[in-house]
Amino acid sequence: MMYEKELNAALEAALKAKEVVLKYYNEGFDVEIKEDKSPVTNADKASDKIIRDYLGARFNYAFLTEESKDSSERLSSDYVWIVDPIDGTENYVQRDGEFTINIGLAYKHKAVLGVVLLPAKNEIYYATLSHGAYRIKDGITTKIHVNDKVENLTVLCSKNHMNEKEKETIEKHKDRIKHIEKLGSSIKACYIASGKGEISYRMSAGTKEWDTCAFQIIVEEAGGLVLKPDRTPITYNRVDVYNREGYIIINRIENFLF
Repeated sequence: MMYEKELNAALEAALKAKEVVLKYYNEGFDVEIKEDKSPVTNADKASDKIIRDYLGARFNYAFLTEESKDSSERLSSDYVWIVDPIDGTENYVQRDGEFTINIGLAYKHKAVLGVVLLPAKNEIYYATLSHGAYRIKDGITTKIHVNDKVENLTVLCSKNHMNEKEKETIEKHKDRIKHIEKLGSSIKACYIASGKGEISYRMSAGTKEWDTCAFQIIVEEAGGLVLKPDRTPITYNRVDVYNREGYIIINRIENFLF
């Protein structure tokens, strides 16, 4: 299988990071506010180091991670690990259990591998290019797929970042969107990939490559789509790491509702 070594290493790195993330979660952590006003904890930093050290010792690939200094050197690398050591730090701080560890791999600007681990829920979602998407729960691995619904839709919204534009868009399509559920972090994308919802919006410029890389390939391999408003996929290892146009996660192209 293509990317088998990378996948096994990413899974192992995520599990090692999970241990320290849950240790801080259960025993206490310190919170700082970064320049962009977002929170960071010592758990984020510890998780980042564990993942970088583990993968860096095994592959000569570049890194782009939320909690490490970026370098333009990565732009000349075909392979880049794109990592969010704790996605949903606000959820982590709120102790609602809805945070994830995201490890993605991009090859020539395309997401080709993704691991999203849900530490508090003891679940892992993963995918590699052309080999499908899977969930590991209670030690059992199951292949996952989006559902085929185009009516009576459920939109999965951010707990902490839902904005007026998103609310207006949902209201505009209320003939087809009938249910709204609020969830944290990359869990929204994983749930759409496994058929538990059909749409998720991010109509703001706040997310970055490490927020979306891991889950994009999971959604795509499950039969869904992660698209910018111009209907093109997000690309990776860019000079500007912000997803400035926002994006939509959908189970089917018929649900591209803006």
